Amino acid sequence: MTAPGTLLGTSVHDAAQRAADVMALLLSPAGNASQPGRSDERDALVEVLRAHGEPEPIEISDASLTGLRQAALDLRQVFAAGDVATAAGRINALLGARAHPPRLTTHGGGSGWHLHVDSSDDAPWAEWFLTSSCLALAVLLAERQAPPGGFCQSPSCGRPFVNVGRGSTRRYCSAACGTRERVAAYREARDSTSEAAAP
Repeated sequence: MTAPGTLLGTSVHDAAQRAADVMALLLSPAGNASQPGRSDERDALVEVLRAHGEPEPIEISDASLTGLRQAALDLRQVFAAGDVATAAGRINALLGARAHPPRLTTHGGGSGWHLHVDSSDDAPWAEWFLTSSCLALAVLLAERQAPPGGFCQSPSCGRPFVNVGRGSTRRYCSAACGTRERVAAYREARDSTSEAAAP
C-alpha cells in the first residue's frame, strides 16, 4: 500500500476540505453505499485524494474503501454538530478512540516535516483519514471557536462544507446554493403576498 500523505504538510484548511470532499463522495446517494467495491467510486475517490495532494500511486482496496466509508460516517457526526461544544465533544471522542501520540514525519524524506496522529507512516487509509481529519477540524474549531463544518441547508444539496471564515456560521456550501435559496424564499414570499392581496 502506498503510504497516505500529509496532514499539515499543506494546510489545516486543505485537510479539513479533503474530509468534506471525501464525505460528499462516499456518503452521497450517488456513492451507492450498497456496492462498496465499485470501480467508478474508487476512481472518483482517487481523484479527490489526488486533488488534495496525495502522492502517486494511490491504491485503494475494497477493504480500504469500506474503512474510508466508515470513517466518513464517523466524521459526519462532527459536521452535523449544531454547536461548538457538541462538535468539540465529538472530535475529542474520535481522537480519544482512534488517535495515537502526535509525531512528526517526513515519510522517509519524501516530504517536509508535518504532524500525524495515526499509528505509523503505513497506517491504513481509514485510520489516516479519520485521525488527520479530526486533527484538522480540531485546529479549525480552536481557531474560530465555532463548529468547523456543517451541511448545506439547501434542500436540493446537503453537501458537507468547512467553516473557515471569521464571520457568522455558514448555512450553505456555496454562494450558488445561498443565492438559489434566497431567490426561492423571495418568490415564495411574493407569491404569498399576491395571494393574500387577491380579492
